[in-house]
Amino acid sequence: MSIPTTTPTLTHFDAQGQVHMVDVGAKPATHRIAVATGRIEMQPATLAIIEAGTAKKGDVLGIARIAGIQAAKRTSDLIPLCHPLALTRVAVEFEVASVKHPGTTGIACTATVETVGQTGVEMEALTAVQIALLTIYDMCKAVDRGMVVNNVRVVEKQGGKSGNFGEAARS
Repeated sequence: MSIPTTTPTLTHFDAQGQVHMVDVGAKPATHRIAVATGRIEMQPATLAIIEAGTAKKGDVLGIARIAGIQAAKRTSDLIPLCHPLALTRVAVEFEVASVKHPGTTGIACTATVETVGQTGVEMEALTAVQIALLTIYDMCKAVDRGMVVNNVRVVEKQGGKSGNFGEAARS
């Protein structure tokens, strides 16, 4: 394992410490992928309502999926220094009561975002997960205000100068 010879710096600040949008103009366009995950924990009765499709506001997971996709497309409107990107793919998937988390009741969300461009799509994947999970909360809060969104993180990144991260780095 090599030891870095330079101290990492925050890229959204110039030499004078002023905030700026990173210039990606000289970077080559490459295929980029990011995968983010997160969970929302809830009461078993709340999960039963979602699974049965009897929530008063409608198809909870279907609406949350659309919300996540829309959020990925609008990330640069929400995060001030994100570049607007032409996304080539956004997929939002849910796993109910994951066996990866025994003893909990909830829904895991995974967002996969792709583009061919000069900057990565990690923020778009994270935004998709957060908004999808917040949509579930919004649609179910009448029966369960104690829901908790947690463990939102990037689990995989492919492409770009910094290389691969997560599963992509191991393959």
